[in-house]
Amino acid sequence: MPRIDSEKFYTAALQKHGISACGLHWSSDAHQSIRFDKILEMLDDNLTQSTIVDAGCGFGDFYRFLQNNGVHVNKYIGIDSLQEMCDIAREKTACEIIRADITKARLPVADYYICSGALNILTPFETQLFVRNCFASSKKGFIFNALYGDKESDVYNYINIDTIHTLAKSLHVKHTRLTEGYIEHDITVGFFK
Repeated sequence: MPRIDSEKFYTAALQKHGISACGLHWSSDAHQSIRFDKILEMLDDNLTQSTIVDAGCGFGDFYRFLQNNGVHVNKYIGIDSLQEMCDIAREKTACEIIRADITKARLPVADYYICSGALNILTPFETQLFVRNCFASSKKGFIFNALYGDKESDVYNYINIDTIHTLAKSLHVKHTRLTEGYIEHDITVGFFK
């Protein structure tokens, strides 16, 4: 069972801040871009033949980030559990956007899965299901950012280094890459096959 109701959580932010990084509970556009940069650093230099699935795509901002940085992908697919996010992402990207619960759904196979922020309000158990499903559906790997540390919160989900390594071992990840220190209490993780 979710710690909080994700639909209410995001709908309230959207109503207050509109279609913006703050409307997705990011503190700023700059912080969202920094997180996207860290994900991009872990992807292949040439993505023109790659399919990327954005798990928890929100408004499809990662696709627009790629375009604005001159990065071309063969195919971008967004997945989000909230209908309103899917509708906005379809309009903003003109790409395939799927409404699904990533912890349970059968997901399309892609070269890479990425996730920025969608793990932040899941329970630890839901986080494991989410990561397992994305990694299993990727050909090359899953890159995600998460809140990092041993903090306890009634709203937010923090992940620590032991949890990351235990999860990587259980998934038989061939190579793990970690980047931290770019924003306080944030980590970007790459699980590669």
